[in-house]
Amino acid sequence: MKILYVITGLAQGGAERVVCDLADKMYEKGNEVKIAYLTGEVLTHPLHEEIELIKVNLNNLSSLIPAYMNLVKIVKNYRPDVIHSHMVHANLLTRLVRLAVPTGKLISTAHSNNEGGRARMLLYRITHSLADATTNVSKEATLAFVDKGAVPENGMRTVYNGIDLGKFKRSINTRLELNKELNVSEDFKIILAVGRFNEAKDYPGLLKAVHILKKETSLSFKLAIAGDGELRFLLERIINELGLEKEVILLGRRNDISELMSAADLFVLASKYEGFGLVVAEAMACECLVVATDCGGVAEVLNSPYFLVPPCDSIALADKIEYALSLDKNIKKDIIRKNLEHVWNNFSLISIADKWIGIYNEK
Repeated sequence: MKILYVITGLAQGGAERVVCDLADKMYEKGNEVKIAYLTGEVLTHPLHEEIELIKVNLNNLSSLIPAYMNLVKIVKNYRPDVIHSHMVHANLLTRLVRLAVPTGKLISTAHSNNEGGRARMLLYRITHSLADATTNVSKEATLAFVDKGAVPENGMRTVYNGIDLGKFKRSINTRLELNKELNVSEDFKIILAVGRFNEAKDYPGLLKAVHILKKETSLSFKLAIAGDGELRFLLERIINELGLEKEVILLGRRNDISELMSAADLFVLASKYEGFGLVVAEAMACECLVVATDCGGVAEVLNSPYFLVPPCDSIALADKIEYALSLDKNIKKDIIRKNLEHVWNNFSLISIADKWIGIYNEK
């Protein structure tokens, strides 16, 4: 089978990692695979060098028509049996390609309950019939698209993101290395957050929660944030304004996320909105305790209401972080075991890839 994945970009994010991991798995199953990306530099890539990465060059509004023609040419030359697009820009542009050139099966996957305002939702609805299947990454996100009128009733199905559990698993002997890097002693609690510095992740809210935690607990702790993005200067300013220079460190982009998750005492996701919450499942796979905001599909991933808080509620988030860090060792161990079982039973990349193969082969 010839498969073409089309994605908005290959920056360092959850959707990008999902597409590259899925491409690798499909290649390993004997399929021919290419990835077309609309814009940006390649920060996330598949492991197999045989998977060609093709830039479409959609850089601004004035490049829309040339980019469209580039994608038409890619499809016409490659003649894939399946085109699987991901994220709003790629989904809409790939659907319109069908107006210019015959394609194989076309599947559009959204990765959030919030992929834009009314205009984008209207465009999703208008072009819906051009796709053979439309999916989203959580049940909550799927219902949100129906409620917004982006898809008709029963016009979108849910397929969870898959995690390569060979990559995301507990690594031993990582805590001493992280303690040394952060310059903290063994009695410090290490809190980890991972993700792009953008509005959706609500890092300002997380920093406010840390400020509250600093005032209300006697625990010694350090928050390490792995990632980068357009809000970096804002976060640096908030850290200084709240006097959190000793409590918070920005690690920048990292390639050792599973090791960081294995070493941390607690992983925190403070997002305003999510589609699936991939990093939550990754942290659980690395046997790290998780506290997260109840947004998008995060509740489906975490599967434990005791560790969920409302989005944009820094007080509740601070309280839940303190609660998690103060758990009895045996209770924490039991929770982590159940989390790991949940990940293996529901989000293994091997089983999710098999589900996609079934969809690709549907008549």
